Amino acid sequence: MPQGPTGRPTITDVAARAGISKGMVSLALRGAPGPSAETTARVLRAAEELGYRPNRAASSLALRRTRLLGVTLTVRNAFHAELVEELQSAAEDSGYELVLAPVTRTRGERAAVETLLDSRCEALLLLGPEAGAGELRDWDARVPTVVLGRRSRSGPGGGPDVVRASDERGLRLVVEHLVALGHRDLVHVSGGSGDIAADRRAGFEAAAAEFGVRGRTLEAGFDEEDGVRAAHRLLAEGMSATAVVAANDRVALGVLDALLRAGTAVPQQVSVTGYDDSPLARLGHVRLTSVGQDPAGQAREAVRLAVERLEGADREGRRDVVVEPHLVVRGTTAAPEGPVMSQ
Repeated sequence: MPQGPTGRPTITDVAARAGISKGMVSLALRGAPGPSAETTARVLRAAEELGYRPNRAASSLALRRTRLLGVTLTVRNAFHAELVEELQSAAEDSGYELVLAPVTRTRGERAAVETLLDSRCEALLLLGPEAGAGELRDWDARVPTVVLGRRSRSGPGGGPDVVRASDERGLRLVVEHLVALGHRDLVHVSGGSGDIAADRRAGFEAAAAEFGVRGRTLEAGFDEEDGVRAAHRLLAEGMSATAVVAANDRVALGVLDALLRAGTAVPQQVSVTGYDDSPLARLGHVRLTSVGQDPAGQAREAVRLAVERLEGADREGRRDVVVEPHLVVRGTTAAPEGPVMSQ
């Protein structure tokens, strides 16, 4: 029989016998919500077979824990909604629950984080945060923090863990696809000055140079209105580009709306791509070519990193987990057919 250092079976032994996580074993033994009746029965059977008895001192300390993971998200970001769904599933599998704090036009990121900390969240999962390196380090010093969707500027050894897709590789996939279709004049509608936008802009410009095509960048933002304004500007200038590479799906939708209202055929005259492969991109009347970021994989890795630190995993330094993006080709990209008329 496997035994802990005290000579008694441990919760780790029960988890191994039952074939589930320690967090789920803890929930089952406490009768807490989460495990199914079948899982609970399997845990109790494993505990009985091993002769497991809870450590009362440890249980007393555990009762003071909340097992809550705090998540900040942007309400209007469809990709964030997908991530939250996947995070909830991953958290439940590890015996934790989520607390959500939205970042809105009237409530900033700092206020959202303070709400989560006031709610006694044990760790923070920050979706595409805009906070600087210093603030991220400060939050990570208070509770384990994981940043999703952007690189860290904290430097080696310090700051939060990071889980992200490679935005540079994602934009290279887009440019490679467009060049293969015959496009030679591309414009990137950038997402502004943040790290995510900077990485996507750099990926676009590097790929355009690599493939020897014209690649212009138009600074904008990250929502539909920014896409509309960018498309109006391009049309007013004469729209020499045959493909618009948007910073995300929301910007792409704004571009699509403005082009279609102006009588520009998509994709015959202008191809349009997005980024995130959000539910919006998959709608039948949109069918947007976009870049997927594996939200399920990112969520699993983020929860794993947070739980590792909460449960005392022996590791040094922060982790930077990079998942591979993938291109999803739909109906908004095709070989260019003819010139675009300006408004």
